[in-house]
Amino acid sequence: MRLKPLVDPGPELTRDQVQRYSRHLLLGPLGHEGQRRLLASRVAVMGAGGLGAPVLQYLAAAGVGHLTIIDDDVVEPSNLQRQVIHTMADVGRPKVESAAAHVRALNPEVQVSTHHGRLEADNARDLLGGHHVVLDGTDNFPTRYLVSDTCAELGIPVVWGSILRFDAQVSVFWSRPAAAHDETPAPPGVTLRDLFPMPPPEGTTPSCGQAGVLGAMCGQVGSVMATEAVKLLTGTGEPLLGRVLVLDALAQRWSELPVRPRPHAAPAPTPVAADGEAPSDDLPAITAAGLAARLDARARGTDDFVLLDVREAPERGIVAIPGAVNVPLGDVLADPQAVVHRLDLHPPGGVARELLVHCRSGQRSAQAVRALTDAGARAVDVRGGVLAWVADVDPDLPTY
Repeated sequence: MRLKPLVDPGPELTRDQVQRYSRHLLLGPLGHEGQRRLLASRVAVMGAGGLGAPVLQYLAAAGVGHLTIIDDDVVEPSNLQRQVIHTMADVGRPKVESAAAHVRALNPEVQVSTHHGRLEADNARDLLGGHHVVLDGTDNFPTRYLVSDTCAELGIPVVWGSILRFDAQVSVFWSRPAAAHDETPAPPGVTLRDLFPMPPPEGTTPSCGQAGVLGAMCGQVGSVMATEAVKLLTGTGEPLLGRVLVLDALAQRWSELPVRPRPHAAPAPTPVAADGEAPSDDLPAITAAGLAARLDARARGTDDFVLLDVREAPERGIVAIPGAVNVPLGDVLADPQAVVHRLDLHPPGGVARELLVHCRSGQRSAQAVRALTDAGARAVDVRGGVLAWVADVDPDLPTY
């Protein structure tokens, strides 16, 4: 079903605009009027990362009049495998600044606003309100649900994308869609909560930083998202409202699933840190520097403990803390008693050895410490995990 355009046409095109956007003007369903709508539109892009990079480039090239970029991160070398809007010269720079500079260089006509910070419950309405459409390319569940819930309240459509490893999903969520013709009933509104009523339990779904992502696939998915935004803004074609595109990049196959409204919306989740890291202030903990000192003492025979790495094997192939044994978090949570027995923490006639647990940044190790403590271990969380080890102990090691 065709939907009503989100934007009224702006002024007539100038000669330079006709030349620049001529390939759009040749498309009958889009044409001059559609391009004038694009030039009058305001679009917010959540995240200037793997999905935000192609989204921003194609929306700027398409002539979207105003782009708002929202991201709280800075450019890191590991981003450059997929976040093609940034370069090596941008490492250490806020992503919103790097992305904005690229957008302005690509199309000086586009007005760009930036917000270098997190989207929070107390600023979401102000940051997202006033836009015709929001594109969500974020990589954590609290922000995704906050974007969806806020836009549902404001009646703003959301173009949503999600990627992990070799798989991706794309859809359009809109709580109050309008049909293109007054005599045609509008389709039912759907939101993220109609697809996934609640976020998954904490720690059950890995992030791209833990599981990886095929970089080129971000371009595929981001391009689809940008296309959906253009269609919504101009009333062209049939958007993905009520449908989810699912990509299996290894098989290079797209499939489609329907989305229907659920009778009752689930309550909004409590926001947590943007990277999904679970607070662990209530746990026994040691710093990376403290771990280094204890590893030195263990090497001299004056300390005795077990260092447990609960990451997956491919992560250890990138960087590892010397002297750690590996049991992935899934195995720990499946049978913590068996892990305690396997690690021989209770030698006959001896004092139970401490179990120091680390992961990449602290989320998974906190879960493991709680489970292993319940199983009778003297478990201690290594705060900040491998990232803290590299930052504070061995900066020559790579991170991811």
